[in-house]
Amino acid sequence: MKKFVMICLLLFSITAYAENYLINGGQETRIDYEMVQQIEPNPAINKLYLTFVKPTSYQSPTYNQRITNLNFNFIPKPNNQEEYTDKRGNQVIKVVWSEPRTTIKTIISLTAMNRTVLNELSTRSTFPLTNLSPDAKQYLTSTEQVPASDPQIVAKAKELTAGAKTEFDAVQRILAWVIDHMHYVLTPQDYGAMYSFRSGKGNCQNYSHLSSALMRAVGIPSRVVNGVTLKKPYNVTMGNRILTLKMAEGRHSWIEVYFEDLGWVPFDPQQTALFVSNRFIRIEAGLDNNETTQDGLIRWTQSEGALATPKFEEVIEASYPQDQVALNARKQKYGPRKMLLVPTVKATFTRLEVAPEPEPESIDQDKLQKLTYSNPYLFGNLEFPEDVDFLSSRGPAEKEGAATYEMKKNFLVETAEYVTSGAQYAQVFVLQKPLKLGKIGLALHKFGGNGQLWVEIMKDENGMPGDIISTSDFIPLDQIPFKSGYFWVDFDFKRDWPVLSPGRYWIAMGFTGSPIINWFYSYGKPVGPEDGTRYKTVLDTKWSRSLSYEFNYRVIGLTTP
Repeated sequence: MKKFVMICLLLFSITAYAENYLINGGQETRIDYEMVQQIEPNPAINKLYLTFVKPTSYQSPTYNQRITNLNFNFIPKPNNQEEYTDKRGNQVIKVVWSEPRTTIKTIISLTAMNRTVLNELSTRSTFPLTNLSPDAKQYLTSTEQVPASDPQIVAKAKELTAGAKTEFDAVQRILAWVIDHMHYVLTPQDYGAMYSFRSGKGNCQNYSHLSSALMRAVGIPSRVVNGVTLKKPYNVTMGNRILTLKMAEGRHSWIEVYFEDLGWVPFDPQQTALFVSNRFIRIEAGLDNNETTQDGLIRWTQSEGALATPKFEEVIEASYPQDQVALNARKQKYGPRKMLLVPTVKATFTRLEVAPEPEPESIDQDKLQKLTYSNPYLFGNLEFPEDVDFLSSRGPAEKEGAATYEMKKNFLVETAEYVTSGAQYAQVFVLQKPLKLGKIGLALHKFGGNGQLWVEIMKDENGMPGDIISTSDFIPLDQIPFKSGYFWVDFDFKRDWPVLSPGRYWIAMGFTGSPIINWFYSYGKPVGPEDGTRYKTVLDTKWSRSLSYEFNYRVIGLTTP
């Protein structure tokens, strides 16, 4: 048997081509978890219904979740409460208040003993699959969000899996294509697979739906899982480097794939590979995200007239009395262009080979200074939701009947890093054309504090930030607006108008005083190279720590005609 590594969307690289990393080790953590949801009902509401799914214990070859001390506390007590198990096996709680007039508070608390074990796996499941159980067959269904029977999806799935002899080979080919085809956006126009198939964009729902559609199209069962991810970071040792992985704290969607000899195996096409980390709380599973709507569902009936949407707020808190992480990764020489962190798997497979992307050609300074810079230039990681209050983001309300409305959970999460603490952060950008730099914009939120902020442009030296090329004007913190959400803060370089050759450069934030600033990021690397987000602590002499995401930035200036 040959050893094979799986795929997904993690990160880190030195070159611009195949980036597979064999990962081994594990995580074992006790999580004391609490979610507090508060709803302010509108006076026009006659009945308010809340629906939740109980998190239950779960086992797989790589990820195991043991739930204890589960408690749902409703304040005030509901007028009615019922529990049932739906057709997908989800354990549902439905509560009702008649004519609610005070704040309704739900506190969900639990203890999760989570283990992720990344030892060598072995599978002999052949492709095409021939001996599926009735439970597995239901997850071959084509739906609106997972259109497994669409001719374009079927054609692409058959193209990707042509010649595959094992299920693992077929799965890795599909996920490798999804990873290289898509880049992450938090607020896509649509959540279905076809939108992502055509646009190459999407959030966690889109990654799950597109992956599932392609698998089901060739007879591989795949189900969509909803749950919560927690924001506590963890490190993977990669030789003399450290990769820090971190999810936002909030709702998330991933998939589980059925193997005839392994059962259901979790994958996260957006973030990891043949495993999910133990920072996940698994809650609900189904055919797609149109079906997995019961957890966190708000429904109400109201008097005729204007829409009586209730106000909503949801806060997650988690502590880690026990947390052991020992993960190591070793680079391979094959795989998709975007990075994979995957355990070793014994299975016959096809090595994925991709051509390197050409690096931009540098121009010497004498020639740069003689060029004419007249065309406006805007480049960067530009997509993020501006001015959003993430604590109360929900909806929109949808009409279900003559006087019945509902709001489903969403996956709009605050992906941001506190960047004015004990570490310094740097984000790469790659110029394909010469640039006369005017401004650098960062997607920031000010919480408070005092002092000044500025941005430094640094050379690239062997994949890490090097010497400073130019420094922006300083911005006093009191000149940055204090408002909800994230927005562009532009740092001015027009005092010097530095001229930059095509190539790699680094953006690093500097500060004085004690500002409290978050910098918004996108999962993966939507714009830049895989090694393009770094940080160092006060104890580090080199930028040897990498991050598994990309900060939102924009580069503004003038370029050549």
